[in-house]
Amino acid sequence: MIFKIFKKELKDSLRDRRTLMSMLVIPIILFPVIINLIMFITKELSDEVASKELKIGMVGDANNKIFNELKALPEALGKKQIVFFKDTMSMIEAVKNDSIQLGTFVPKNIETSLDSLMTVPLVVYHNGADVGMMERAEVYMNTIDQKAKSERLTKLNIDQTKITPFLTAYRNVASDKEMFGKLAGGMLPYIFIIFGFIGCMYPAIDLFTGEKERGTIETLLTTPVARWQILFGKMGVVVLSGITAATCSLLGLYLSIQTMDLGPNVEIMEVVNSVLSFEFVLLLYALLIPLTIFFAGILIPITIYAKSFKEAQSIIAPLNILIILPAMVALTPGIELSFVTACIPIVNIALATKDLIAGTLDYGLVALSFAVMIAFAFIAVMVSYKRFGKENSVIN
Repeated sequence: MIFKIFKKELKDSLRDRRTLMSMLVIPIILFPVIINLIMFITKELSDEVASKELKIGMVGDANNKIFNELKALPEALGKKQIVFFKDTMSMIEAVKNDSIQLGTFVPKNIETSLDSLMTVPLVVYHNGADVGMMERAEVYMNTIDQKAKSERLTKLNIDQTKITPFLTAYRNVASDKEMFGKLAGGMLPYIFIIFGFIGCMYPAIDLFTGEKERGTIETLLTTPVARWQILFGKMGVVVLSGITAATCSLLGLYLSIQTMDLGPNVEIMEVVNSVLSFEFVLLLYALLIPLTIFFAGILIPITIYAKSFKEAQSIIAPLNILIILPAMVALTPGIELSFVTACIPIVNIALATKDLIAGTLDYGLVALSFAVMIAFAFIAVMVSYKRFGKENSVIN
């Protein structure tokens, strides 16, 4: 009987365009398009900043040391044009108005100070809202600084190796898979948690609040079927929709990586393909299923309570924040799966998935996370059962 109700409600849900959009279209089609568009725009902006000819303002004597060093820098570091100003205030105003992108005040008699082995203070002005300008200024000044240091050491007749007591090399012992999991692995659980929740949301609203609005819930309740069977049949559709949406979001992410122009970073694809093993998919769904049941369990009481589709949406909207914030924990560096975090719903799934991708999974903590989510899912289902059993909640 539960399966019959499940099939009937599934057919109705598949006729709903909102459900299909949130479950299939957005994750599979729009998701790769959005990611590739963001990557394209980011690359174009980076290339534009790198190739943009900078106007550098300068207050100081003509043909000073900094001016000559800037002119001598290779074009590989970016094209530049130097403009002199009479005073610092007019130069700063030009930086604010984007007439120039960088400005610097060069003290008088800078050559004399350098010849006397004195430290020369330099101030570089930039607009923090102009992306990439400070980075280019640092490249320029670091190049000039290193050259000046080398000249000073030569003048003092000092071998640079004699003032470098240590030559430290850092070697990363983590595998590419671990690095990918720790750096980018936080994004994966964030994506499938959000889409899993959205995938549950619209079917839950349609199958409960929608039935109340259409006036068909009374007819369904008059059939010789136990209420818990009706509830479980409907809940099965909600859970399946959430799992399908999460699966499609992962598929969309995979397709977006496949179609992405990674350039020299082609090893990322090798890491991604190695991550997608049978064991990974199996463990991922073991974590995803109780999470989706938990989502269904907290959405169904709300949709039973709501009297209209609009009211249900307005109640569920703030709930999105409560789902997003724990999911974002996996994006925070330094937070790992532990006994405490394994007991926090949603957070435990996000961190366990992150470790699963990195290959550093503690199966004891995963078992604890799974048990916690099963417990919360059971509680959520019982709340739904109690709510669905009340006559004034279902029919009003």
